Amino acid sequence: MEQSPERLHPDERTAFPDENDSTGSTSSNRSLRIAEKQKKKSEAEAPVSVALTYFSQVKAGTPVTGNDVLAGHLLQMERSALAQGLDPHAVSIMLEFAMSMRMTSTISTRVLKFLVPSSVVPQEVVLRGFSWLNTQKLSQSAQLLFLRWVLTMFDMIDYKDKLRAIYGILFHFVTDENLSPFICHILYLLTIKENVTAYRVRKLLDIQSKKGRQPHILQLLALYKVFCPELVPQSVSGRIKGGFKSYDSTWRTPLAAVSKRRVKENPSMDLPLGLPQMTNRKKRKFHHLELPALAPPAAVGPVSRRGVCLLQLRTFNELLENLTSIELPAQMGSLLSSRLALHYLDCVQDESAFLRLNYWLGNALQEEFFGRPVEGAQDSMVEASNFLNMLVSTQSFFQEGFSATEAFLCKLLEVWDGSLHQPQILELLSDMTLLPSSQIKQLLFDPLQQLYFTSSVFFKCSVIECLNSMLRKWLTWHSVSAEQEDCLNISLSNRSTMSLSLSGFLDSVLKLVHFVGRLASVGLQLERCHSLLIHHALDFYETVCDMYLKYKLPLFVMPPAGVFYAALLAPDPVAVDRLCHIMLKYRQNLSRVKTQRQAQKQSLNINRSVYLEFNTYLVSMVGLLWNSQAFAANTGLEVDRTLLERTKVADYSSRYNLVHHPAFLHYAMDFHKQCWPERTEMDLNSIQVTRYWDWYVEYLGTRGFGGLRDFIKVNIQPTANRQSTAQPLSQPPQSQSSQSTESSYCSPSQAY
Repeated sequence: MEQSPERLHPDERTAFPDENDSTGSTSSNRSLRIAEKQKKKSEAEAPVSVALTYFSQVKAGTPVTGNDVLAGHLLQMERSALAQGLDPHAVSIMLEFAMSMRMTSTISTRVLKFLVPSSVVPQEVVLRGFSWLNTQKLSQSAQLLFLRWVLTMFDMIDYKDKLRAIYGILFHFVTDENLSPFICHILYLLTIKENVTAYRVRKLLDIQSKKGRQPHILQLLALYKVFCPELVPQSVSGRIKGGFKSYDSTWRTPLAAVSKRRVKENPSMDLPLGLPQMTNRKKRKFHHLELPALAPPAAVGPVSRRGVCLLQLRTFNELLENLTSIELPAQMGSLLSSRLALHYLDCVQDESAFLRLNYWLGNALQEEFFGRPVEGAQDSMVEASNFLNMLVSTQSFFQEGFSATEAFLCKLLEVWDGSLHQPQILELLSDMTLLPSSQIKQLLFDPLQQLYFTSSVFFKCSVIECLNSMLRKWLTWHSVSAEQEDCLNISLSNRSTMSLSLSGFLDSVLKLVHFVGRLASVGLQLERCHSLLIHHALDFYETVCDMYLKYKLPLFVMPPAGVFYAALLAPDPVAVDRLCHIMLKYRQNLSRVKTQRQAQKQSLNINRSVYLEFNTYLVSMVGLLWNSQAFAANTGLEVDRTLLERTKVADYSSRYNLVHHPAFLHYAMDFHKQCWPERTEMDLNSIQVTRYWDWYVEYLGTRGFGGLRDFIKVNIQPTANRQSTAQPLSQPPQSQSSQSTESSYCSPSQAY
């Protein structure tokens, strides 16, 4: 019986003609519209539980075309998943429905695309999904979509122990050309040392030989080389271009929306998703730089069979007591927010945990600095700065950098303007591990050089300080980890796939020292020998001068003339004192090498030019500061006499001795007042007579210039008068047979 217009909704009543119009077409249209509205209303009111019951019980072969019940339940589940996510039970039912292919491939693909979990993904659900890959029922597109879903939700899977148990089954799919990139990525995330076997290495090498060098195969081989380097015979670079890609674009926006809704409903709730809290910003749609909360690895399931969560531990003693039973959180990025978690990583040296952490960190840095729009608010800059500060603190804790950070820095230096987050970027740059000499120029020197010469003196100082810190860390790694000369392992934790011989290490260090020497020399010319830049250059050469005695590295590089003479003639007395201290250190290192060579304790061939350069600098310093022979021949500061006479400076040869040097003139005047307080006229030349000169040197030592005092005591012959000669180091012998006739020291002729 046809429903009367009076019982319809007012909006519906106006949509139909008057009841007097009794034509068949009008009556039919009205009935269809009423039925459609009732259908939509019932679909909207249908609970999720009813839909889940339907999908769990629907039989294979059920018709799809014209199946209004299926369409209604499917729409209900899609709306619920995209709005608030699906609980673990719903995820289990819907994934089972999609993978079993009870209906068409189109329906299964649609289900996988809206399969957004609200909290965690049970491990058993993923295991069940992998089991369907062996049935040959899934279409190729559905298989790829499922693997992409697993990779996207990997950190939300509660536990991985059973997934690692089927590692061999998953490895079987690496031979599938279409599935291989995704399977290799999943294996990369699951691999532990026990999974690396000779058979699997041979299989990957065989695939590579047949199909060429593929990035996903190389990445997995590189990981295998970290765990078992003896099984991977070939050299696999740690910086492989291409690598694994991100496949979360299908679920990124729904995941962010679910996270935002949950935070809005309960702001104090720790998100097991590990997703950052969303704010109303136009900067980017999905945030990566806010650290996830340190949540338990699972929110469901029996607790008795689970391990101890890091969140439950409060003290370091509790950490040590439960070290073997700790379960890592679902989101590895949350470890960076807990100092106790960092202690755990440092204690157990879990390579798989570091790999997952590097993967998360690489995506976060890529999204923030290379994937966001140009415009950005001030709060986003603060957010990025805080994140980088946290990263600096974490790398300082581990005393080494993350590989993801190094890859990010190499890419950033190509476009960096030198001002954006400058302190943090330079601090991270100083943590970079040793770069091969063939790559160091392109990756590091060229971009830094462009910024250095076009920036302020303060940026120049920061760059030299950064490179000095980098050099110290390289030398420290060498002194700690180099057990023998022909096998040098650079990484303290052995997580790096790079290994260099001692000669390769020396080449990289030598290039770095020469590069800083060029920067400092040209920078001092551009900045007119700025005092701050001189001190940063001397800081660097304080590290260089003591490489042999302090770091056991047989490498000697003297400062370039642009740095040496700028410090020697500087009006800053501290710079001159530090230069004297550095030259004294060089002498101690070179003397130790010569002594050990003569005692035949080791065979070190130091270039003869190093001794010649050191002796030239030594003669220059003594002639300038002690013998009042400035600008004379054979001192390295030769100036034409006619030019000096044109300056109209009386007695120009003594203008830079210890009394008249601009850096020490104030101290000479003070010393003169103490020695001859009754004199009304000051005669500084009286200090240069007999015992007053030696007293003056001791006086300078009491004023904090110990480097200058020690330099004079060691390098100048003790005589009664001031005209003493320097004691240069003897040069190394030309041949091995002349070592026995080499004297310890020799004094040059007093030509100056």
